[in-house]
Amino acid sequence: MINIRTDVVFRIQRGAFESRIIKSFGWSKGKDFYILAIRTKVRNFSYDYFSLSDPPKLVIDFTQIDEEKSGARDSLKEEEASREKAPQPSTALPSSKMRTASSALQGMKTIVIDPGHGGLEPGAKGRFGTLEKNIALEIALKLKAVIERNFPSRVVLTRDKDLNVSLENRAAIANNNKADFFISIHANSSFRKEARGSETYFLSRDATDEEARRLAFMENNPAEFEEGITEESENEIQMILWDMAQSAFLKQSSVLAESIQKELNLLLRTSNRGVKQAPFTVLAGVACPAVLVEVAFISNPREERSLTREGFQVNVAQAIYRGLVNYIELYSKK
Repeated sequence: MINIRTDVVFRIQRGAFESRIIKSFGWSKGKDFYILAIRTKVRNFSYDYFSLSDPPKLVIDFTQIDEEKSGARDSLKEEEASREKAPQPSTALPSSKMRTASSALQGMKTIVIDPGHGGLEPGAKGRFGTLEKNIALEIALKLKAVIERNFPSRVVLTRDKDLNVSLENRAAIANNNKADFFISIHANSSFRKEARGSETYFLSRDATDEEARRLAFMENNPAEFEEGITEESENEIQMILWDMAQSAFLKQSSVLAESIQKELNLLLRTSNRGVKQAPFTVLAGVACPAVLVEVAFISNPREERSLTREGFQVNVAQAIYRGLVNYIELYSKK
């Protein structure tokens, strides 16, 4: 994805082309920026770019590259193996905390877990072909299992297989089941190769920063690059945010996000990218504390490998679970 910021109004014309590397591209106009999304046929490539002034032109040059050297690949595997062997912090809760949380959860009847994307909407794709929709579902299933193993609460998934579920229907599933919590699970993606770590979001009319705004845009418009963020759609999101029930739960959602993010940092030893806010449509209509968790960057090859490992997925589920327990314990004392 390429983010173009400019005050100049212009059009991007798409003509017929043939390429060994580029599969397709699309674009979308935001309020003061454009996003150009380019899909490639190959996973191993490099690119460079430069601009021309007369006439104004942006040139992006793609070059296919060979597979990584086997020595470098082996080195990476050895590093990952040594990291996996390192002692992991215990995910078991102390018996006193378990009793407190279990008592507090007696009044919590339903927890809804939302595996992001699905069906024809795969979400982000990693360098090695990993799809966000599959990772989100695997982690969601593991989180459901650990909650059901420890608490009497009912756990509902917005999807339990590779299905298309609209953003509006995900919120409706939570409300129809009278959810006490809503947790949406995703894998992050960035044009910056060094981006890594976890992020936890709760709803806001305004994004924390430009990166959060861009992420919300891509999550809110998963299939249609052509539509963009129109003024009409922004107003619709604002109306949902302030007129519907979620506005009554923003404080609780903020605390829940902080609790989950803290556990992700501790348990997974990932970079602390912090709690952020953005206008996610999937959170807007939910009438309970609601958060969206970006567990790691699928666009980062090292984190992509981690996301495919069952042990890492279990650790992510445990971290989210512990964050939920800590939140419940905190509110049970009030």
